[in-house]
Amino acid sequence: MTKKLGFGLMRLPSLDENDPSKIDIEQVKQMVDTFIENGFTYFDTAWMYCGFNSENATREALVKRHDRQTYTLATKLHSGFIQTKEDRDKIFNEQLKKTGVEYFDYYLLHDINTHSIETYEKLDCFTWIQEKKKQGLVKTIGFSFHDGPELLEKVLQEHPEFEFVQLQINYLDWDSVGVQSRQCYEVATKYHKPVIVMEPVKGGTLAKVPEKVENMYKEYHPDMSVPSWAIRFAASLDNVMMVLSGMSNMAQLEDNISYMKDLQPLHDDEYQLIRQAVDIINSTIAIPCTGCSYCTEGCPMHIAIPKYFSLYNADLQEVEEKGWTPQGEYYNNLTKTFGKASECIGCGQCENVCPQHLPIIEDLQKVAQHFEK
Repeated sequence: MTKKLGFGLMRLPSLDENDPSKIDIEQVKQMVDTFIENGFTYFDTAWMYCGFNSENATREALVKRHDRQTYTLATKLHSGFIQTKEDRDKIFNEQLKKTGVEYFDYYLLHDINTHSIETYEKLDCFTWIQEKKKQGLVKTIGFSFHDGPELLEKVLQEHPEFEFVQLQINYLDWDSVGVQSRQCYEVATKYHKPVIVMEPVKGGTLAKVPEKVENMYKEYHPDMSVPSWAIRFAASLDNVMMVLSGMSNMAQLEDNISYMKDLQPLHDDEYQLIRQAVDIINSTIAIPCTGCSYCTEGCPMHIAIPKYFSLYNADLQEVEEKGWTPQGEYYNNLTKTFGKASECIGCGQCENVCPQHLPIIEDLQKVAQHFEK
C-alpha cells in the first residue's frame, strides 16, 4: 500500500437525491476503474452506508469486475445492529455475501465510544473479531472512534490486539476542544497504531470555506482545489496510513487523484496558511469561547461547557447537504460523564469567572435546543 487515498463508499452518486440507496452503479463503476487504474487500492464500506446498499454496490462495481489482488476492502460491525452474540455472525456472514468476497482485508468495530463500548464488551466482540482473523476471514483488525483521548488510551491499553485506529482528523478539528483530533492522533501514535483518517474535509465543510480563505488558497496554489488543502493536511501526518474521502462523483475523484497520486506533504508556509484559515473560519463561530475552562471548576452540575460550545460551533459550520454530522454523537458521549447543557440551573457561577464575559447560561440553552431535540 503506497498511496494514501482511500475510496470511502458512503456518499456514492445516487439516481434519486432523496434516496441514497438508489446508487448510480454505472457511474460508480467508472469511478472504481479510474481509482484502480491510477494505482489506488483501498475501499471502505459499511453495513448501513447508502441506505444499507453500499456493500451491494461494492460487489457490483468492484468485486465482480476486478482481480481480488488489485484492491483491499474494509467494512465494519456496528453496535447499533447487534443485540445478541448470534447477531455478530449473522451480520458478518451477510456482509461476505453482500460484497461477494471470501475475506476482508480490514475489519473494524464501528464507532467505539462511551456508549457503544458497553455493547461490544457485553457481546464479547473483542474476542470475536480476533477469532475472525484467526479463521482467515479478516486480515487486519481495527476500530473507528468518535470520542475523547482518555477512552482511546483505555481501549488501546486493554486491547493491544488492534492493529490500526480510524479517527476523525481535519485541520478544523485538529485543536478543537470538542473533537480533540490532535490528542487522539497522539494517543494512537503513542501505542504505535497506524491511523486511518475519516472526515478529512469534514463532510464537505472544508470544501466550502469562507471566500477570504478560498482566495488565500488560490493565490498560493492557483491550480489546487480547496479540498486538496484538507486532504493533504491529513495525509501529511507521519502516522497516517490512509485518508478516506467519500467521493460522490467523478469530478471529486479526479481532483483527489490529481494531488494524491504523487503526494507532496505540506511544508511550513502551507501550514501557516492553514493556521490562518482556521482563525478566519473560527472568527465566524456562534459562541466565541476560548476553551479556558474557568467556568467548569465550580459548576455544580459538572457541565462540560467549553466542549459543548466547541461542538455547537462546529455543527453550525457543517454544510447542509452533508446530512448526518458527528458532533451530536460527541455531545451524547460527553453527557455520559458530564451534565447535559439542559441541566444548567442558572446559578451564574460560570458567567462570574468567564474572561470573555459570555452569556453562558443563555448559550447553554442554545446548545440544549440544538443537541437534545
